[in-house]
Parts: sequence; structure tokens; C-alpha cells
Amino acid sequence: MIKRTTVRLPSELLKKAQRKAAAEGRTLTGLMEEGLRYVVAEKAATKAVTRPEIPVGKEIGGFMPGIKGIKDIEELQDLEYIEKLKRGFR
Repeated sequence: MIKRTTVRLPSELLKKAQRKAAAEGRTLTGLMEEGLRYVVAEKAATKAVTRPEIPVGKEIGGFMPGIKGIKDIEELQDLEYIEKLKRGFR
């Protein structure tokens, strides 16, 4: 059964997706469906959740120099996620 839904996307991402779908001669819905299937299959194939390595200094314990707290660690994780997006989660 097919269901309708509303998706909120940044306008630039939507424009790129529309151009790609048009260039490939298919619908935006088809493009989005393929992308979602890829992401869902990729995550399902991953059995163990990998925990991020927290940068710890060996000299005095605690965070490595330059890391002031959890916010900096979250920013590093965000940057890592963005790199994965750029590589297509490969």
C-alpha cells in the first residue's frame, strides 16, 4: 500500500533532487524512494552500533587539548556525519 506524506527539505536540496530526477528521466518520488531504501538497507545491515571514540589526553586524563566539553565532541561527530554524507555512507 502506498501512503502520501509531507517532507520538509531545504530548498537547495529540493532543487538539486528535482534536477537529478529530471536528468535521469524519473520522478522526484522515485528518486526519494530509492534514497530511502538505500539508507534503510544500509542501517539494517549494520549489526553493531559503533560508539564514537572520545578524544582523551594521555598526559593528564580528561579531554585532549582543544576539546573543552561535550559540545566540542558533538561538533566533531557532526563533522564526521557530514563527511559520511559526502561519501554516500561508504
